[in-house]
Amino acid sequence: MNLSNLTPAPGSVKTRKRIGRGSGSGMGGTSTRGHKGAKSRSGYSRKVGFEGGQMPIQRRLPKFGFKNINRIEYKAINLETIQALVDSKKLEKVGLEELRDAGYISKSALVKVLGKGTLTAKVEVSANAFSKSAEEAIVAAGGSVVKL
Repeated sequence: MNLSNLTPAPGSVKTRKRIGRGSGSGMGGTSTRGHKGAKSRSGYSRKVGFEGGQMPIQRRLPKFGFKNINRIEYKAINLETIQALVDSKKLEKVGLEELRDAGYISKSALVKVLGKGTLTAKVEVSANAFSKSAEEAIVAAGGSVVKL
């Protein structure tokens, strides 16, 4: 065995399809593009959403709704989540930093505390917003609320 008789494994190399090289090749004439029409022409590129001349879906369907530019998106954190965090880490203060470290919120998230679940721990909770029921439950448990 030497460099002159090395060959690739059988079936690993396919021969290139030589298009437009005469009728004897079987790929002359229309060069595998079929007959006439836009797709057979050079330089053809279909527009995104083109449906063959039919009215495209983005023009058939009506416009509706809007995006409120003044909307403030909060990440909801329930009292049960805060209680679980206090139980596992023995915290006296729960704020954005503690929630971020525990993986509940992202770096830039605004937090609203909601009242689902029960809170038994006396804890100082700081967040961007609170629901009435959450605020009442935190104060009833002997904790305090800090709005950021």
